[in-house]
Amino acid sequence: MAQRKRSKVMPSRTAPRPRAPEAPSRRKLIAFEPEVLEALTVLARDRMQNFQELADEAFADLLKKHGRQTSLKEALRASAKRRD
Repeated sequence: MAQRKRSKVMPSRTAPRPRAPEAPSRRKLIAFEPEVLEALTVLARDRMQNFQELADEAFADLLKKHGRQTSLKEALRASAKRRD
């Protein structure tokens, strides 16, 4: 039985390489004391939120307290106010 030669298709050097899609969010590992974690779990349950929603609110409040913007739109508004 004769074997066929397979032709090799070489990719074009001018074609752009496909990029992996950007991740919408990044993950960080945070350690809590057991008592703090339990208090946060109870708070989340009482407010009918999940832990991520509590964390989002807490970090947004922290950034606001220190005058840091969380979005490009907010940063542009703050920049425009400083120029006036």
